Amino acid sequence: MAMAVVGQRVERASSRHVMAFHNPSSSPSVTNNQHVGLLAIPVSGSIISPVTYASETPDRPIGYGAFGVVWAVTDPRDGKRVALKKMSNVFQNVVSAIRVYRELRMLCHFRHENVLSAQDILQPGPMDFLHEIFVVTELMQSDLHKIIVSPQPLTSDHVKVFLYQILRGLKYLHSARVLHRDIKPGNLLVNSNCCLKICDFGLARIMEPDESIAMTQEVVTQYYRAPEILMGAVHYSSAVDIWSVGCIFAELLSRRILFQASAPVQQLDRITEVLGTPSFEDMPTACQGARDYIRSRPHKPAALNQFYTLSEQATHEAVHLLCRMLVLNPNKRITAADALTHPYLDEGRLRFHSCMCTCCTPGTGGRNFCGDLEPNCTLPFDYSFEKSLTNVSRVKEKLYKFIIDHQHRSTNKLPLCLNPHGAALAKIQSVVKGGKSWQMHSQASNISQRSSLPPYAAV
Repeated sequence: MAMAVVGQRVERASSRHVMAFHNPSSSPSVTNNQHVGLLAIPVSGSIISPVTYASETPDRPIGYGAFGVVWAVTDPRDGKRVALKKMSNVFQNVVSAIRVYRELRMLCHFRHENVLSAQDILQPGPMDFLHEIFVVTELMQSDLHKIIVSPQPLTSDHVKVFLYQILRGLKYLHSARVLHRDIKPGNLLVNSNCCLKICDFGLARIMEPDESIAMTQEVVTQYYRAPEILMGAVHYSSAVDIWSVGCIFAELLSRRILFQASAPVQQLDRITEVLGTPSFEDMPTACQGARDYIRSRPHKPAALNQFYTLSEQATHEAVHLLCRMLVLNPNKRITAADALTHPYLDEGRLRFHSCMCTCCTPGTGGRNFCGDLEPNCTLPFDYSFEKSLTNVSRVKEKLYKFIIDHQHRSTNKLPLCLNPHGAALAKIQSVVKGGKSWQMHSQASNISQRSSLPPYAAV
C-alpha cells in the first residue's frame, strides 16, 4: 500500500510573452466534459495537433513563485500526467541567464531515481522571441515540507526511508561534482509511495577545487545554511549540503525547524547555543569579522544532549548520525557516501530496495538486488560551456542551440509545444500583479500509519 496520500507542492512564478504554434482555422471543438490541453504536438512546422482530455484531469497550476510557475499537464503523446515548469525572465542579465542555462543542462544530464531530471523541453519559437523556457519533468505529488507540517503521524520508518533517499540522491550529485546549495524540505519532492526526488537546481553549481576563487554567499535558505557560509566563507565545499540535510533530519524527527532565527547573525547564535562556541581551528574559512564576533560573545559549551529531546524517535543511532552531520568544522563533517554506511540507515535502505526502487527487480526466489545500491554519476557534469558565456546574447544563442540539439537527439519522441487553443494558455502567460509572487492553497498531506508502509521483501 502507499505510504502517504499527499497534496500539492509550491513553486515560484512569473510570466512573459510565450511562443506557440498557431493555426486559427483548426481550433478544436470541445464538449462540456472535455477541455483542450496546454500541450500540443506541432505538425508541419506551424500546424498543431489539438488534443482534448476528460474534464476530471484538467491542466492546472500546482505552484507559483518569484522565478517560475509549475503546472500539472497531460502529455498528448501518451496521455500521462507530467509537470511543466516555466522558467521566466531568463535573459534579464547575464548571471540569471547562465544560471538558467546551467540548470537546464543539469536537468538533462542527471539520471537517478532520487534526482529530478528533464523528460523533454518544449519546442521554442524563433530565437529573437525566446524569453522563457518550458521544461517537462516527472509529476510529483507533494514535497517534504508539506509532509512535515501535516498533522498526520510520521514514523521512524518514514524518517529513515526519506533520509536514505536524500543522501542517496546527494551522493550522486556530489559524485557529478555538483553542489546543490539549496537543500530544504520544499526542494525534496515526494510521491504517494514516499519515493523522493531532489529538485530545483537554480542555485546549483560545479564544485570549485581552486580555493582562491570566490563563491557567492547568496545561497541556501537561511534555516538550512551552513555555519561557514553564515561566517562569511568565500569558498566552500559539498559539506554545505550535508549541513542542510542534518537540519532536515532533525526537522523530520521533531516536526519543527531546528535552527530558526530572523537574521543570519541570530541564526549563528542559535547554532552555537546547541553546538557550542567553535574554536578558531573549527572556523577555517570564517572571515575576520565573524571571528571577532565569536570571540566577543560569552563562551558556550556544547549541548548535544538536546538532540535526544527532539522526539521519541531520537535514538542513540539517530543522534550519532545527526551529530556527524551538524559539525561546525566543514572539514570534519561526514560525507553523503559515508553517511549512507551508517547503521541508522540500514532499515531505510532495505525498505527502499525491497519494494520502492527501480534498480532492483523481483525474482522467483525473492528480490534480485542490483550490484550498486547507491550509484555514482558515471559522467561528471561538464561546465566548460560556461567559459564562453560573456554576455546575454551569447548565452541566448548557446541555450537556443542546446534546446534544438536536444530535440534532434530525441529521435524517438514527437516534439511538444504550447497549444494556442488551450484555455490554460492565457493563465500561464499572465503576469503576477505588483511583481509579487503568490502561493497555491495546498491540500493537507496525509501520512499513512505504520501498518500501511510498503512491506519488506524477501532477501
